[in-house]
Amino acid sequence: MKKFIETIKNIFAIEDLRMRIFNTLFFIAIYRLGSFVVLPGVDATRLKSGEASGVFGILDTLLGGAFSNASIFALGIMPYISASIVLQLLTIAVPYFQKLQKEGESGRKKINQYTRILTIPIVMAQSVGFIATISADAILEPGTFFTISTMLIITAGTLFCMWLGEKITDKGIGNGISMIIMIGIVSRLPGAIIGEAAAKGMRGSLIFLIELVVLFLVVMAVIVLTQAVRRIPVQYAKQVGSTAQLNAQRQFIPMKVNAAGVMPIIFAQSLMFVPAIVASVWQNDSDLASYIGVKFSDYTSWQYNVVFATLIIVFTYFYTAISVNPNQIADDLKRSGGFVPGVKPGRDTSEHIDEILTRITLPGALALALIAIFPALALLGGVTRPFSAFYGGTSLIIMVGVVLDTLNQVESYLLMRHYDGMMKTGKVRGRSQNIAMAS
Repeated sequence: MKKFIETIKNIFAIEDLRMRIFNTLFFIAIYRLGSFVVLPGVDATRLKSGEASGVFGILDTLLGGAFSNASIFALGIMPYISASIVLQLLTIAVPYFQKLQKEGESGRKKINQYTRILTIPIVMAQSVGFIATISADAILEPGTFFTISTMLIITAGTLFCMWLGEKITDKGIGNGISMIIMIGIVSRLPGAIIGEAAAKGMRGSLIFLIELVVLFLVVMAVIVLTQAVRRIPVQYAKQVGSTAQLNAQRQFIPMKVNAAGVMPIIFAQSLMFVPAIVASVWQNDSDLASYIGVKFSDYTSWQYNVVFATLIIVFTYFYTAISVNPNQIADDLKRSGGFVPGVKPGRDTSEHIDEILTRITLPGALALALIAIFPALALLGGVTRPFSAFYGGTSLIIMVGVVLDTLNQVESYLLMRHYDGMMKTGKVRGRSQNIAMAS
């Protein structure tokens, strides 16, 4: 406890870091206030009570209730995320965007600008779908004017959230876009814990404590998965006069076990609604379609979870393949005079890295699939639906990733000012690593 208090004092002793923390809290407060401002023309008292289900429930969790509240931030930052995914895929398929990606900082600025522009048509299209989800009784004066005005307000709200995210990145601490998503998720946690405790009551207090312990263990497992890396040793030739001294500088390439992050779960979830939608068309004419529709509408069924886990494993390999390029890593090493001990530079190095990446991706994909279906297992085990969402899936992985990234930045500030890090042992991975992998 004494070490913790000393660390907090050190954090607030650094003026720049202190101001960044206060700025972050200020911007987050603005975002949370906006999440409760109901759209004009909507009667909040007539909105459907209870939490959204299916894809809307996932979206509402990521947005901290802004979706179900029909607020001006109803879609939040999610259209921007969709635009980012589209641009990321275009950098693989379209030569123009591939060229921009290789131009360094100037190329990234252009891609970010295209992402902002693409966000506008995406959010306007999604706002039409959102209007359809609003209860007809809650709309005071339905019509063309309400539809157009709501589309414009939701678009402006998303652009404002995007601006807040950029301000947090520039003036605050951590990645602003990720921070906004995490805050929306965390805002549901206190209510979920209280609801779970109330559901269990005094007689179920022991079961509630066991659930908290299991949740703690799951969070630790996600942290291990997020931080796990396979280090590929690299050596560089150090030039001294006219003589190249080998083994003078030894570094490594950290290959992440879960290089794909949360993206495979997002892709898989977007496809899991297709069978139920297609089956609903023929459910009155076919017993098989009716069976598929029922099973794939229930995310606790074993059929749903088997297909869901399989898709996650497939998408993990796919996204890892498009995000990590062994050929580029091998070329960068060759140009900088580096080599993997015992492996020839060039093609052999590329094949060596690709083989290692393929091997470590399998356990990472299996672990990611298990984490993704764990909320369903928790729900079947008697955990209430709101609380079970924090036992894995997109929510937990995003929370862990953002917290680790923020702690990493805070620790960097402390170490630059010659303070001790956040912990004497087990410091945040990545703050002092020598990384030989070029982007």
